[in-house]
Amino acid sequence: MPAKSTQAPLPPWGSALAGATGAVLANAIVYPLDIVKTRLQVQVKRKSTDAASLTTNDAHYKSSIDAMRKILVDEGVTGLYSGINGSLIGVASTNFAYFYWYSVVRALYLASQTVPQSPGTAIELSLGAVAGAVAQVFTIPVSVVTTRQQTQLKGDKRGFLDTGREVIHSDDGWSGLWRGLKASLVLVANPAITYGAYQRLREMLFPGKVNLRPWESFVLGAASKALATIMTQPLIVAKVGLQSRPPPARQGKPFKNFVEVMSYIVEHEGLLALFKGLAPQIMKGILVQGLLMMTKERMEILFVVLFAYLRKLRDTKLQQAADRATARTKAVLPVVAK
Repeated sequence: MPAKSTQAPLPPWGSALAGATGAVLANAIVYPLDIVKTRLQVQVKRKSTDAASLTTNDAHYKSSIDAMRKILVDEGVTGLYSGINGSLIGVASTNFAYFYWYSVVRALYLASQTVPQSPGTAIELSLGAVAGAVAQVFTIPVSVVTTRQQTQLKGDKRGFLDTGREVIHSDDGWSGLWRGLKASLVLVANPAITYGAYQRLREMLFPGKVNLRPWESFVLGAASKALATIMTQPLIVAKVGLQSRPPPARQGKPFKNFVEVMSYIVEHEGLLALFKGLAPQIMKGILVQGLLMMTKERMEILFVVLFAYLRKLRDTKLQQAADRATARTKAVLPVVAK
């Protein structure tokens, strides 16, 4: 086991690339759940006294299974993958940025300690929040466009760029690409809780263990994500409401902020509606987080091996160059001596 302790750590971009790769694979596998939870979160139950539809889609979904069945009937299998290209681009960019900045700020914090020690829970949460906030500022436009694509009607499907132009040409203009930014910044608590809990659980259950088995990474990731999702679900629902088209009952008037979205939902559906779509949200979150951590652990090992090979190759080439230079010097010296 000594070899494990002597592994060279990955640079921030290496850790970010490993995390982004794992996130893309995990989200691609469970993407239909993402469609279902988004459709459930944007719909508003209609009362008999309502003059106009309150939801952005004609179909009303009673549950996750009902939503999946109706999407398959109305739109086919491709309906469950609407907006997947943009979504995976967003996942890759968000997770790359998050893991990069998380690695950077964590390394800076550890370097600033006079006595090396693992960060406490509060510090882990703070580091995750800083990394998440920086990542959101740069990547939220992709999230806005993807949410619009996921909630488009069957006859109004558009590509990623066309949907982006639609957002820009709306009343919000370019700023529309950053709709929900405030809610997203508040939601950095989600990955902060997730990764903070993951680190704490890992240290508690597997102290001193450098490389976890796949099932160990999966269990830790799933447990930490479920906790974070339950705590932040109302904000997740409000963010989706901000980024999607406003319900027809609002006559095209977009929501101003996430508080207005939450008030609208409570007024028409009650307090518990702030947790709608919780089942697929948790299921998706658990699967993604578990698969992400499991894949990220494997990818990090692969990158460590790759970097070790590249370093060895570089050292070999440098040694060969030095040997050639030495040989040329020895060949020239006798001539100079004459």
